[in-house]
Amino acid sequence: MVSNVNILVVNCGSSSLKFSTHDMVGSSRNQELNEDRMLLNGKIAGIGGEAKCVLLDGQGSRTFTRHISDIRAAIEWMCEILQDREPPYAYWKDIKAVGHRVVHGGEAFTQAVRIDDDVLHRIEQLNDLAPLHNPFCVAGIRMVQQALGETVPMVAVFDTAFHATLPEHARMYALPFELTKKTGIRRYGFHGIAHASLAEGYAQFTGQHLHQSPLITLQLGHGCSMAAIAQGRSVETSMGFTPLEGLVMGTRAGNVDPAVVCHLMKHHSMSVEVIEQLLNEQSGLLGISGRSSDMHALLRAANEEKDRRARLAIEIFCYRIRQYIGAYLAVLHGADAIVFGGGIGENSPEIRAQVCAGMEWCGLHIDAVRNEQAINLSPGKAAKISGDKSSMAAYVVATDEETLIAQETMRCLGQTKES
Repeated sequence: MVSNVNILVVNCGSSSLKFSTHDMVGSSRNQELNEDRMLLNGKIAGIGGEAKCVLLDGQGSRTFTRHISDIRAAIEWMCEILQDREPPYAYWKDIKAVGHRVVHGGEAFTQAVRIDDDVLHRIEQLNDLAPLHNPFCVAGIRMVQQALGETVPMVAVFDTAFHATLPEHARMYALPFELTKKTGIRRYGFHGIAHASLAEGYAQFTGQHLHQSPLITLQLGHGCSMAAIAQGRSVETSMGFTPLEGLVMGTRAGNVDPAVVCHLMKHHSMSVEVIEQLLNEQSGLLGISGRSSDMHALLRAANEEKDRRARLAIEIFCYRIRQYIGAYLAVLHGADAIVFGGGIGENSPEIRAQVCAGMEWCGLHIDAVRNEQAINLSPGKAAKISGDKSSMAAYVVATDEETLIAQETMRCLGQTKES
């Protein structure tokens, strides 16, 4: 038996809110998805000030502006927009299920799960491990529940789930073994939905089977992470116990010697809360440059104003990525391709070129023309940016987290229904 289900996908970030509605067609017996027709796609950016909502549906693309103070105000705006749409474009009353992106699932959640009070409480307990994300996810879930009513099923799809396949030697820190087991301190990894989307986009574009193609995926945006993928599974990733570990990000420091925290506490009288805010919200590109966490603004400042600190922030950003590429080539024993995604990865040819500069030693050669042309791709679409003679390829894939979340929501509800 074939069924149609209109699914709303809600993706709450720290500074933006993405949402979409999908007309899913699949088998009610096993939820094999035969078709996914996106009805509407929206993004609210600039939360905390004059925000902009870009809305795309069958009527075309439109842009709205409004002062949005916080994520709660953004969700209210989203609900207002959705209720204003006329069928068949995201008709509010036709929404039969909601899929929510949740950043941290801890040890409890290694796959998508239907949300109930207990699940929501356990997600809320993980807020401290993803302070820029999980609290907003929880707020979004509660508000959408209130708006749609308790009869509409909701599913949490976790960023950490894709990295549940990390081998033990990759997920463990070199802490006392008993302490690790007692506390659950380990490397979880994040951006899993995005990395899975990048890998799927690569496979669809090239026709290669993921189980035969070792890949390095780069999700570069306000938050940044990388993953080493073997046989379609994550075997290493840059983020760890929290989304703070790894690459330099918009406001996050990435890798820092743990002794720095002790030093700041002992010799500069900083509290845990102050240091946590420092590392999460005042560091990264913003901290180095002293002017912005936005890569586009930093490139403009470096190129047009010759701002030395902006240039330094960009150099450190790219250098850290190259470090990880080298490490992941060792982990994978070589890779077929590197795949760029995320706001920076998809739309900044200059950063892609700088990341790949000097990588000829491993067979990577970027084609300058292809690289410049690979921007503004539609979600799920891909472009090759390496030269034809490059033995290791490079691609850009427009990350499509929303479709993957809708598919996982459909599968989860199918499993719940049959169990």
